Amino acid sequence: MRTAPTSVNTEAHDNCGVAVRALVLGAALACPHAAQAVITEADFLGELPVVLSVSRLSQPLNEAPAAVTVIDRDMIRASGFRDIPDLLRLVPGFSVAYTRDNTWAIGYHGMADAFSRRFQVLVDGRSIYSAAFGAVQWQELPLSIDDVERIEVVRGPNAATYGANAFLAVINIITKDPSQTPGTFASLQHGEQGMSGVTLRRGGSRGDLRYRMTLSAQNRDRFETDTQNGAGSLKQYEETRTYFLNGRADYRASASDELTAQFGLAVGDWQAGRLQDPPDPEHELEPRQQDVSNAYLQFKFRRVLSADDEWSLQFYHSRHALDAPSRLDAFGLTIVGDQDTLQTRTSLEFQANTRLGSTLRMAWGAELRRETVQSLLYFDSRDTQQGVLGRVNANLEWRVHPDLLLQGGAMLEHHYFTGTDISPRVAINYTLADGHTLRLNVSQAYRSPTFFEQQGSLAYYSTGGALIEQVFVPSDPLRPERILSREIAYVGQYPALRMQFDAKLFHDTIHDYINGAGSPRQFTNRDAFTVQGGDLQLNWQPVPALRLSAQYARAFIAADQSVDRDLSQSVPHNNFSLLARYDLGQGWNASAGVYRSGRMKWLSDGDLTQAYTRWDVRFARRWSWQGHEVEAAVVGQNLGEDYSEFRSENVFSRRVYGSLSLAW
Repeated sequence: MRTAPTSVNTEAHDNCGVAVRALVLGAALACPHAAQAVITEADFLGELPVVLSVSRLSQPLNEAPAAVTVIDRDMIRASGFRDIPDLLRLVPGFSVAYTRDNTWAIGYHGMADAFSRRFQVLVDGRSIYSAAFGAVQWQELPLSIDDVERIEVVRGPNAATYGANAFLAVINIITKDPSQTPGTFASLQHGEQGMSGVTLRRGGSRGDLRYRMTLSAQNRDRFETDTQNGAGSLKQYEETRTYFLNGRADYRASASDELTAQFGLAVGDWQAGRLQDPPDPEHELEPRQQDVSNAYLQFKFRRVLSADDEWSLQFYHSRHALDAPSRLDAFGLTIVGDQDTLQTRTSLEFQANTRLGSTLRMAWGAELRRETVQSLLYFDSRDTQQGVLGRVNANLEWRVHPDLLLQGGAMLEHHYFTGTDISPRVAINYTLADGHTLRLNVSQAYRSPTFFEQQGSLAYYSTGGALIEQVFVPSDPLRPERILSREIAYVGQYPALRMQFDAKLFHDTIHDYINGAGSPRQFTNRDAFTVQGGDLQLNWQPVPALRLSAQYARAFIAADQSVDRDLSQSVPHNNFSLLARYDLGQGWNASAGVYRSGRMKWLSDGDLTQAYTRWDVRFARRWSWQGHEVEAAVVGQNLGEDYSEFRSENVFSRRVYGSLSLAW
């Protein structure tokens, strides 16, 4: 696999140019040796990143058929984030918030709720999207952020490659190869607001075998415990303690064949929910204790015959269990609301890349997948809900002319709820001049209903079996949500300015939007609506010591209130971030992040949250000590005013933590 320098190419805000120039001037004055270090253009940004997630073909960013953001290892470290969802604040158009009950809410150009139902999320090719509720269990992934090599985010529908649920975006998390993690690594974090963590990793090799093993424990306490809402004071309990173990082994059987095996196990002991004074019976139904376990086993065989000719066979099985008992004494009854849930997924997938001619390349494959869920509370039955889906896909790249690249692809999929659908895509990449590419893209994608949307039956009973309240009932047969996306984009390199830049304008039409209403609630398909706007991202390295990544997005939703009364407010009209990294010399590094989100309404049970600006900083130093590579860092998060996310009482306050890592 070809490797290349990777980075998030994010764009500048309209008014940030003056501020950036001032920052560069100040940096040069404060550290004149940086300017003296400029020798050749090779010291600056090189080639565009090579991405793999759009068509499953290795392609430079300007030849990909859709917009992609790459978050590389340097950006992950400089951001100071320790939770993977936070990293998506660096991607144009993404909204990120921690909700409660140990869940994250993520949206792209709106439609943001507590379940992240419209993304396909992968870890080394393994889907972690929940077929039961559409949620992504970010908080219990058996994955350390120290093991993440890069994250590729396809900004837009990509069902032609990944099928249903690659509806708005694909988030592909790529972990480090064992060859990148030799020896022993230890990392420790501790800080305010209950933040602490420890990670131990061991990697090595024996002959043709390479391996790594990671053990970690992480504690979090997300918000201020004592907050206020309109009904009185609240005590929020979001304290989590999560332990996980994962491992990976790569065995090279021959010059062309390699077998990879991975496993992971995570267990959590969590406090979740809130208590209100005066007591609120509705909120008392929320669980006080959550015990979770998440496990997976994954095997992949890969045969590489040449740079453009290879195939692979992958199998994985994952299991997620939640034990969350809940009892409420009210109205002279004991009401049962246990949230115990068991989910599994088993997948067998074949993929192949081949060169059909000097100007033709193709990636194609097939997958067979079985998904199950079992929950007495959410389905009013002890039976196992299950389904099997099958799909085949192909993506073709044709270089019609040295300056013209034509790409087409489609996924044919049979889903257990909605039958057979096809998701096509056509893209044209035209090189206007060396380093300047124009892209046109038209694609269609589907999102199949989740088990809960189609078959959910949520009811509360007394211990004597009496029905207290019926909240959801099963739906009539639902049609899949469908999106038609049209995009025009530009990708440019400016060597004289040491800058990479890309921008896109998009217009999406969404049909058969799935939403719940009524009493009891039932999911139905709604009328069509449109989402339109633009994304910008920029990467600039004006001097070797300074690197700037910026992004800006502007989006609008036009939807009738009959579709969803809050839908048009679910997207912030302006979204901006800037991450600056500066090498101070002698092992010292400084970075600062600014994250701006506009006013928006979080769907499902979220609130209308006001616009906020968050400021984070990180200072770190690396040095060698008795043969050990050491890094010490201090990180300040939200150094400005407190802000609310997802709900008004979810107050994110200023906090500081320190970290220490050793490698030998």
